[in-house]
Amino acid sequence: MPGVVARRVDPAVLKKLSRRLRRGSVAITGTNGKTTTTRMVSKILRTAGIRAVNNSTGANLVTGVTAALVSDASLSGRPASEMGLFEVDEASVPRVAEEAQLSLLAVLNLFRDQLDRYGELAYTAKVIASAFSDLPPDGSVVLNADDPLVASLGRGARNPIFFGVEDPALDTGRLQHIADSKNCPVCGTALRYEAVYFGHIGVYGCLNCSFTRPEPAYKATRIRMNGPTGTDFSLTTPRGEYEAHIGLPGLYNVYNALAASAVAVEAGVREEDVVRGLREFGGAFGRVERVQAGENEVFLLLIKNPVGFNEILRTFVASPVEETNADKAGHVLIAINDNDADGRDVSWLWDVDFEMLAEAETSGAPRFYVTGIRAEDMAVRLKYAELPVHSVIPDRKKALLAALDATPSGETLYVLPTYTAMLELRQTLSDLGHTHPFWEDE
Repeated sequence: MPGVVARRVDPAVLKKLSRRLRRGSVAITGTNGKTTTTRMVSKILRTAGIRAVNNSTGANLVTGVTAALVSDASLSGRPASEMGLFEVDEASVPRVAEEAQLSLLAVLNLFRDQLDRYGELAYTAKVIASAFSDLPPDGSVVLNADDPLVASLGRGARNPIFFGVEDPALDTGRLQHIADSKNCPVCGTALRYEAVYFGHIGVYGCLNCSFTRPEPAYKATRIRMNGPTGTDFSLTTPRGEYEAHIGLPGLYNVYNALAASAVAVEAGVREEDVVRGLREFGGAFGRVERVQAGENEVFLLLIKNPVGFNEILRTFVASPVEETNADKAGHVLIAINDNDADGRDVSWLWDVDFEMLAEAETSGAPRFYVTGIRAEDMAVRLKYAELPVHSVIPDRKKALLAALDATPSGETLYVLPTYTAMLELRQTLSDLGHTHPFWEDE
């Protein structure tokens, strides 16, 4: 609301305030990982002693960016921060780039998401690419080399910088049926993959034209997954190789950390501060967040599209860590809403590979609870995957309390919510005194 009001009072307020930031502004966009990556960069900048203003609550339209800058400025319009750091919705990138003089624009990935809001991925890519001309002559775009559609955007950028993973041990061996960018974005021929990490993310090349995976300037190699406790990897930058650790699980968070590292280094941060900031980063609210609830732990993992859901299932449910019962996904609460911010079309649930849990079922399937506006839809999907549903409780608060009550003392309740369901469940945890409100940083 402050952004809406400010823009009505002065339509040029974003342009004026952003140009007063001494270190300029950075924007991060893409389908998955925007909030986590933005908060990673924020932590790194604080570690380096750089004060940055950002839309930390996830309000990622142009009004949210404006509100963040307005809240950071004095009555005379002088910003308290040196730098702007903004998470930006894919469709809002051209507007933000036009008004906020961006020195860096990072594109994380492009997956099928919110089918009622976005068209084909190629169109979304064109929307993002249309903003490149509004970057200053020395501005750069940071692109995921392992996403063919994102990497192809570098062909129209003045200063493209690529990041990617190079670890053959993580090759899944095949493209998933939900892979969105199987064909060459230049000539349309089917891409040949040397390695597939998840979805359409991997190492690829076109046999018909010159398009191939660009050589990344920022790489993650020798990745060691340590289950829910985090991940270790070797971070390569143009200036050397560094050992890095993030307290977040999953390969998708390695990509987030890579993007954050590239943005920070390109913004002038030393690699030593980057590595320290990554190590100290604790996660973004609701995305990958642990909350202590009495004698149990609640592990919040945001879901929003098939690729992200599959990776969470693969990381936490299909291949649980064996060391302690607390690490096993024995109790899972799935919360599906279809409000505007979630996307009205929930047909994407049928593209999620719940069938991958069939093997896990032989050694004891998780106990599933489902809630949310579309709880029944989720229950039907699980039924078709022949997975047992313990309870269907549409009311989010009642479902959370019931699932917590059924989770044995000392074990973890895994909560997989869509966006608005996450806010509701997190509010319940806050009301119960288990965590702080989502807009507050600890």
